[in-house]
Amino acid sequence: MRVWATTDPPAVTGADTVAVGVFDGERIAHDVDDGALQALLDSGEARTTLEHLAVVHVGGRRVIVAGLGDRAAFDGRRARLAAASVHGRAAELGTRRLCWELPHHVSDEIAAALVEGTVLHAYRFDRFKRPAETAHSSRLGELVVSAHDDVSTAVAEAAVIAAAQNRVRDLANRPANDLTPAALGEYAAELAATRPQLSATVLDEQEIRSSGMGAFAAVAQGSAQPAKLIRLDYAGAGPRDPLLALIGKAVTFDSGGLWLKPSAKMHDMKFDMAGGAAVLETVAALADLRAPVRVVGVLGATENMISGRSVKPGDIVTALDGTTVEINNTDAEGRLVLADCITYARRAGAERIVDVATLTGGIVTALGCWHAGLFSNDDGLAAHVEACARRTGELVWRLPLHGLYAEMVKGRYAQLTNLTERREAQAITAAEFLHHFAGDERPWAHLDIAGTAYDARDGVIADKGATGFGLRLLVELARTLR
Repeated sequence: MRVWATTDPPAVTGADTVAVGVFDGERIAHDVDDGALQALLDSGEARTTLEHLAVVHVGGRRVIVAGLGDRAAFDGRRARLAAASVHGRAAELGTRRLCWELPHHVSDEIAAALVEGTVLHAYRFDRFKRPAETAHSSRLGELVVSAHDDVSTAVAEAAVIAAAQNRVRDLANRPANDLTPAALGEYAAELAATRPQLSATVLDEQEIRSSGMGAFAAVAQGSAQPAKLIRLDYAGAGPRDPLLALIGKAVTFDSGGLWLKPSAKMHDMKFDMAGGAAVLETVAALADLRAPVRVVGVLGATENMISGRSVKPGDIVTALDGTTVEINNTDAEGRLVLADCITYARRAGAERIVDVATLTGGIVTALGCWHAGLFSNDDGLAAHVEACARRTGELVWRLPLHGLYAEMVKGRYAQLTNLTERREAQAITAAEFLHHFAGDERPWAHLDIAGTAYDARDGVIADKGATGFGLRLLVELARTLR
């Protein structure tokens, strides 16, 4: 979709459909055809209630009057909801070029959110469908934002970010036989090849083992698909600027290993690489935005499968930092992969570390699909993540770290175990496992996105499939962290 901004009025943009928003207690700012839009409001056919829509045909084009609700409460989330509703109606009408008339006296954040809501709602995953099966669906080709002031920068940046989030969704929606660890590594190399400020490094499974990543390698050993450690560097600032590491769990399929998952929802385990996808596309988006930051993305890409070589409950492995770990639950594999990736990032010189993972069912029980779990060893970093979450609408809720929970992940026969003896505080003990490897000498945050990464309806993104959660939050975090 082509997205652009103009200071020209909607009538001269060539749009076949124009969206006009109206707040509670306000009148149409720029009416058409002798008051046709205000007449819709006065008659009650159009309303100012958020997401209420009415359509009128004026001068050879359609006009959608969109309710925006209370102006004082109108924020980015509500703007995305309004834009998604308008896009849905515009698609039904066969719109090819949609123009949003930006309401008076709103911020650039609102202009950006209207773009995001439109582009995210327009997403379809049809990689494996025949052209004839998708030809009937209306596809919006252009989105124009018409405003009195120049909002072109905000609109262009929002288009970059929304497109990147949709690429996260593309990656996560791909089935595991199509998106293997090797394919994900090749994709990272393609991202770097088209962006001069990116560089990609992919370690194969033998290199993972020989470097001492025993925890990561243990997860990988049961699969016929070789694991990859994927590193994507963005050099948008000088070498003396602080280096932020973004670490993503990229388990491209998780059977649970010998601790086999229930069959009913196992097909959803292709989404277990959603955190890794968010990290990859965040680094690419930062390059597209020319953000003046240094970021390294690190992904542990593997399958967790069953074979005669699979890791067994009770096995003890040695992680990259020398920690010994009892693997008493082969389905608690994500923390093993992330443990070695965190150590790798520390050794790469990262001064701050944020990891993103579909890590625990416990976080789904605690927070559902609306918030990701946030854990951190640093109050300043945690507060910054929370602020970025509020601005982007990708919400988080901070949960505690504490020595009492850290005691729960201590092993009987090794230093740590990935299965606590008491089946409680699952998301917290998983975070404490990672905390051991992150340490306390540098700021670290962990985002458990198991509840928000897929099948999480928010009024903008459909309730089935990948959401791309984390992309907007991570981009905002990287751009504003100082």
